[in-house]
Amino acid sequence: MTTRRHLLNACLLGAAALATPFAQAQTPNYPNKPIRIVVPFGPGGATDVVARTVADKLSARLGQPVIVENKPGASTMIGADAVAKAAPDGYTLMVSGSSTYTVMPALKERMPYDQQKDLALIALLVKAPLVLVTGPATQAKTAAELVALAKSKPGEMSYATFGTGSAPHLAGEMLAHEAGIKVLAVPYKGSAPASMALLGGEIHYAIDTIPSVGPHIKSGKLRALAVTSVQRASALPDVPTLGELKLGKASFDGFYALAAPAATPAAIQQLLGRELAAIMALPDVKEKMLAAGLEPGFLDAPAFKAKVADEIATFKAAGTRANIVME
Repeated sequence: MTTRRHLLNACLLGAAALATPFAQAQTPNYPNKPIRIVVPFGPGGATDVVARTVADKLSARLGQPVIVENKPGASTMIGADAVAKAAPDGYTLMVSGSSTYTVMPALKERMPYDQQKDLALIALLVKAPLVLVTGPATQAKTAAELVALAKSKPGEMSYATFGTGSAPHLAGEMLAHEAGIKVLAVPYKGSAPASMALLGGEIHYAIDTIPSVGPHIKSGKLRALAVTSVQRASALPDVPTLGELKLGKASFDGFYALAAPAATPAAIQQLLGRELAAIMALPDVKEKMLAAGLEPGFLDAPAFKAKVADEIATFKAAGTRANIVME
């Protein structure tokens, strides 16, 4: 009996020893060609800041070119769908934000892909506070003044979104519902065209990321009235939160994260997760993110998945409350 037990244990140990080389054999010499990171927004926005920083660091660490490709449109669905249906070999990745990972799944019943089945959530990279800004089309200097102005002109004032169901759209509708105002949502393909429209007086206000509109705030061309995050933003310490302005139910904490096609081998997913954790902990990366108006907040895959599930539930409730309907 003892001899049998020893023999069985030896067999099990031998199988375990063989399992690791076999798993490694599933991803030989990865990466051995350029990696593509899809950004489902136009160039020039906060997503680009994060994606290009990650791309440069990944390229140096993995020894292969990492190329960023902008594929905007359809509230990020065009780019996300391309990644969801790409070959699951680790050579097509995506950096996107709340719009893709939590807002769209919460508000849209039918999408060309199933996020839960078609995308592997690798890591949340950084938090991205949104800021309420006004331009030359309105003289409101505070959120209270903006709300009062909107109430005096129901349905006449407009704000920028990145398409129906994007994070700025949900944030804008949550604010409109909480403040009791009726406004018009105007879609753009990303931060850069939205900012140009705001600066040109085509729209009255926007809710966008600090990296995107921060330079215009610093130059005085745009006025920051409030941040949507629960806590004040490091880049705009003097700007109040919506909670401080008694509009706390409209609070919205944005983020940027990386995903891959769902069937990407686990070994590659784990490798990318480890590399991303190391990259986001680098002092120069932290400094660059803070300078861009972003906040530290790295989460590994399990924590990221839990956050996504929680936010989808929260945003579904907010969408129902604000009567956001997506075809």
